[in-house]
Formats: sequence, C-alpha cells, structure tokens
Amino acid sequence: MNRVLALPGLDHLRALAIVLVFVYHYGLFAHPAWIESIGAFGWIGVDLFFVLSGYLIADQLFRSQARTGTIGLRAFYLRRAFRILPAYGVMVALYFLFPLIQERATIAPLWKFITFTLNLGLDLRKHGTFSHAWSLCVEEHFYLVLPLVLLGLQRLRVRNAGWSLSALVVVGLVWRSWAWHVGVPVDLRGEQAAVWFQWLYYPTPSRLDGLLMGIAIAAAMHYRRSIFDRARLSGTTWLLCGGAFLLLAWWFTKDRYGLLGSVVIFPLVSLGFGCWLLAMLQPNFRPANKAIWLTRHLAELAFCLYLTHKAAIHCTQEWLTSDALPVDGSGMFFCCALASVMAALALRFAVERPFLALRDRWT
Repeated sequence: MNRVLALPGLDHLRALAIVLVFVYHYGLFAHPAWIESIGAFGWIGVDLFFVLSGYLIADQLFRSQARTGTIGLRAFYLRRAFRILPAYGVMVALYFLFPLIQERATIAPLWKFITFTLNLGLDLRKHGTFSHAWSLCVEEHFYLVLPLVLLGLQRLRVRNAGWSLSALVVVGLVWRSWAWHVGVPVDLRGEQAAVWFQWLYYPTPSRLDGLLMGIAIAAAMHYRRSIFDRARLSGTTWLLCGGAFLLLAWWFTKDRYGLLGSVVIFPLVSLGFGCWLLAMLQPNFRPANKAIWLTRHLAELAFCLYLTHKAAIHCTQEWLTSDALPVDGSGMFFCCALASVMAALALRFAVERPFLALRDRWT
C-alpha cells in the first residue's frame, strides 16, 4: 500500500480532483464570468476521487488477501474510521453549532450526516448546506460493502468475479434509466433541476461507475497483469485515450439532464479517468514518477479542503466584500481560495494528522 501511495502520479490526479471540485463549487456562489466556462465541467472531480478510492482501497484489500489469506475486517474498518470520522465529525459539529458558516439557508437533519445517508433523497431546495457530504456517503457505503463482498467471494471460492463488475455497471445504467423515467417530471426533463440531482446524481446506485473502474484496475493489476503487458500502451497513450473519453463525456453535457446524458455520462467520465490512472501507474512514464511540491501538498490536503471549502468561501465573501473587493471579482476568488486552504490546513493539523498518528500506533 505504501508503495502505491508514494507514486507521485496519484498525487497529481488527487490534486486535479480537488481543484476541479473547488472551481465547480465556486460557481454556486457569486463568481467572475470566467468560472462559468472553466468550472462548468468541474463536477467530474468527484468522479476522479471515486476512481482513485476504488483503486486504492481495492488494492489494499487484495494485498491483504494475498499476504494473509483473508481480510482483517476489524483493522480495515478501524483504519477507515480514524481516516474519515474525526475531520468529518468536526465539520458536522461546526456546521450545527455555528450556523453563521452555513452556505445555504437550510441543512439536512443531523442524523442524516451521522448515518451517512445524506445522499439518499437529498433535495437541494430543502437542504443545501454541506450538501457536498453526499460523496462521502457513497464512499462510506463502498468501504462498508467491498470487504464483505470480497470475503464472501473467497468463502464461496469464486475464482473469476470479473463478470460481477460488468453486471454492476449494467445495474447502474438500468438504475439511471429507471430513475429518469420515474423520478424526473416530464416538464423538467432535459433541464437542470434539483429533482434530477435527487434521483440521478446523488444516490449510491447511480455513482458506482468510478468506484467500479478503480476496483477493476486494481483487480487486473493483481490477477490479470498480462492484459496490460500484452497491450504495451505507454503512459502518453493512456492519457490520450482518457482524454478522448472525457471529451466525449463533455460533449454529452449538452444533454446531461436528458435520458442519454443521464445514463452514459458517468461511465464515460469513469473510463476517461480510469485511463489516466493507468497512465500514472506506468513505471516508465515520466510525469507519473516526477514529484511536484504543489500537487503533493494539495493531495495531502484534499480531504480537509473538500470538507471546508464551501464554508470558507461563504464566510470570506460575507466578511470581505467591499467596493474595493467586489464579491464577483477575481480578487475575491483568490481570497476565497486562500481562506479555503487556511481552513483546510487548520483542520488537517488540529484534527486529521493527530488521529492518523493515533491510528498508526493502534493498528
């Protein structure tokens, strides 16, 4: 696991993911005009996080199985809890104790955050504050289920489970098609609306594509490495292939809220980022092995920055807006970016790092 985490290429991807998310979410606040063009496709940053999580967690579990013959559920869940819950819990507490930092007028019930069920039935018209925690819910569901599935397959002595990944991709396609027909009113189809996000964007069954892509790559690396050896594709080729998939997904954004876009855009984005992940796993690909100070530190800060950035943007715009610093200017954007980094650093050094150190001593 440490060897994989040390690859600079994965830091580059994680840094890209958090930058995409930040710019996209900044468009939800007062913003300069250039955010519209640059950030409109930034929602795919979450899908990049999903691909990385799927790969890293599956790789960790496959290594554990190969080394010990099983998966230590207690150790796995304990390490995940130390990684996620302290920083997340602090942000949930801050949102409920200090309504001043809430970026929207309403927030979902506390139990939704505690039980990681915020993404199920989330209606932005009613609960807009800290809504980006939906992706953490999807990942928590993934962390909970994947080890159990792998242990089940091991107990049943299933030697080839690749078909199950393909089946789950099909389940996602069918789910989104069904949800679009059932959940999205006829007069809203093809238009951006909170109901589309509620039925198509947030639910876990809709967002498995990126996680499944990461799992598939980890499984192929461990059990079907010959596939990549025979392909002999360079890192540059994988990047170009990924770019082609992402370009196709971007083209589908003109119909993102229609049936076709709703069904196919998430798998296309996942394929694109899957190719980019494969590029960064190529041992002879120079960008994958070249450490960059900025991406390394952004990658380390990504989780805390994800948790804090909306509150930081909201507070910065509320407190600093003036004639000299208009709320929709580029100067305000850079102030908000700086404030978000400072808030993330505070959360990382005050909460995340101490608990990670405690985790390493206890597990």
